[in-house]
Formats: sequence, structure tokens, C-alpha cells
Amino acid sequence: MRQKRYKICNVKCLQKFRQALRAVLAYKKILKVLEDKIMNIWHDIDTKRITPDEFIAVVEIAKGFKKKYELDKETGLIILDRILHTSTQYPANYGFIPKTLSGDGDPLDVMVLSSEALDPLVLVKCYPVGMMVMQDCGKRDEKIIAIPVNDPLYNEYKDIKSLPKHIADEMINFFRVYKTESEGITQVEENPLGVDEAKEAIIKAKQNYVDVFGK
Repeated sequence: MRQKRYKICNVKCLQKFRQALRAVLAYKKILKVLEDKIMNIWHDIDTKRITPDEFIAVVEIAKGFKKKYELDKETGLIILDRILHTSTQYPANYGFIPKTLSGDGDPLDVMVLSSEALDPLVLVKCYPVGMMVMQDCGKRDEKIIAIPVNDPLYNEYKDIKSLPKHIADEMINFFRVYKTESEGITQVEENPLGVDEAKEAIIKAKQNYVDVFGK
């Protein structure tokens, strides 16, 4: 009788073990599906949406902010880098162009001119109107100047030269003074480059991305 009970107990324990094992395996499959579906906006956007003439920009910092967010490359989310130490605010929405790679190992920067501040991680369909060139800690740094396709206050402008000069002057001055001396000196060229140079920079950054990531 005891032997029979012992066998029944073993069978029940084995059944529970198998059920638990199936549950663990099912849980791992669910995790794998979720991991596969998590999007990294730098890498996972359709390449067709990034062209020299029109592209999707990802906003990291809203204009008027002192909070300097930047791309967390591992997750595709944004992480707080620092609060600006100087009494300055971003004069335009600041972000990056997905599926691009600049010389500093980051995606190509973009300044999005718009009539409203745009929230971080918002995607904006833009077109380029010019480009700022600077030396940041001794390295060449290019920032595309862009305008949202659907902003009626700005979308009549097609080149930085047609915009009020003060807009470019404000951005140039910001990047000259937004860092403290301990954070490094940024040298900004006096005059922004035009739309053709901006498009060339986007083409080059897209090719750099393909060369490094192969997709």
C-alpha cells in the first residue's frame, strides 16, 4: 500500500514538474517575442523614410528646455545627460536623424525650427534648409537645420538664407556659450551652410551607417 502511494506521489510530482517546466519555457518564449518587438528608433525605422530631401527626425530636447537629453544607444530611448550649467535654453528643437552615423559615432544631429516646442521622442517629418558646422572638443560636428513639413508658419521657407538672419545668429550664439569652460569649448562657423550641403551631409551619414551597421 505504501509503495503504491509512493508511486502515485512520484507521478504527481513529475506532472507538476513538467507543468512548471512548460510554464517556464512558455514564459521565455513570451520574453523573446517582446524583446524582438522592442524598437530602437535609431536602427529600426524604415530606411525609405530617411532621404536627403525629406526625413523623420527624432526630437530629444524641446526648444526652450535646459534639460539636455540624448539618445541611449542601447535602448533607443533618451537619457538625461545633464541640466545646462549656463543660463541658456535651446533655441530650437534638437534631435537626430535615424539610420545615420556622423563622425563622432552618434547619429546625425538636427535642429528643427518650428512654431511650437516639440516633446522629446516625438517623430517629425522634416526637410533640410541648411547646416551648422562647428568644432566640438576638437572634432568636426555637423548639425542639420530642418523645418517640419506640416508647420504652416515655417514650411514656406526652403533655404536657411531665406529665413530671418536672427534665427541662425541665435543658434550660433547658443552653441558658443551653452557649455562651461570645464565642459569644453565649441567653435561655430560664422555662417551656416545651405540646403545642398545639408543634403550631402545626410547622404554621407546614411552611407556611414550602412558601412558600420550593414543595413
